[in-house]
Amino acid sequence: MAERKKYIEVQVPFLGETLRILGTPQELQNKTIKLDLTRKLRGKGLTLKLRIFNQEEKLYGIPNSLTLASSYIRRMMRKRTNYVEDSFQARCADIRVTFKPHLITRKKVSRVVRKNLRNTTREFIIEYIKEKDYIQVCQEIFDGTLQKTLLPKLKKVYPLSFCDIRVFETKELEKIDIQKAIALPEPEIKDIQEIPKEKEEEEITEETKKSDKIKQE
Repeated sequence: MAERKKYIEVQVPFLGETLRILGTPQELQNKTIKLDLTRKLRGKGLTLKLRIFNQEEKLYGIPNSLTLASSYIRRMMRKRTNYVEDSFQARCADIRVTFKPHLITRKKVSRVVRKNLRNTTREFIIEYIKEKDYIQVCQEIFDGTLQKTLLPKLKKVYPLSFCDIRVFETKELEKIDIQKAIALPEPEIKDIQEIPKEKEEEEITEETKKSDKIKQE
């Protein structure tokens, strides 16, 4: 006789919450759940995908991906600006992950500057995460630590109005230390939405001017 479905508690240590999901422990193992965290993040349109793991007859939801909503990114766009996107793989201390950063400049910039921003972002992230576990990187993206550390590096290239990770995901989640992921404390959420405006002309560095000069030549 088939096991009767019932609401089962799935603990999500990453959020410090417990979800109730209809099913059986066998059916829910390795299934995914999508959570819209817009309200929790005070309007930031972020979707968290969790994968369920059964550990000693208890179910846990572990982050599999973080994705910014397209509608949220469109709200951040302004006229006479440029956006810079990229997609690349990097390696944490335990598994490989995919990053898709999204940057918005304060004004329109040359192709050279956009390329410089893209390369600087990629180099910084690859170096930043290589000694950190996947779940730690996931937590730092969620609470804004990685973005806030990246921003000063990019300001040396060109001032930005927006800096965030549009997509962060992995296809190797089963390789992480699940017990370590369960034990991590709930991240402290910070407001990492649009960057406050500053004196734009003063922020344009010598490196930016050199980049524009190269293009003119």
